[in-house]
Amino acid sequence: MTLVSRFEAASRSTAELHGLLAEAFNAFAAAPRGSQERRNALKSMRNIEAELAARPPGL
Repeated sequence: MTLVSRFEAASRSTAELHGLLAEAFNAFAAAPRGSQERRNALKSMRNIEAELAARPPGL
């Protein structure tokens, strides 16, 4: 999985972010421990969750 940056997350809709979060979670679960892919997926999840938390409810 490619890394989803905070900047990229900010440019996506809430629905898209929820879809990306699911993709990142699945990539994290499937990647081998200690791999760059797993680190990217984890960082992507953190960036996506931070962006979702920064948005007002209902958007």
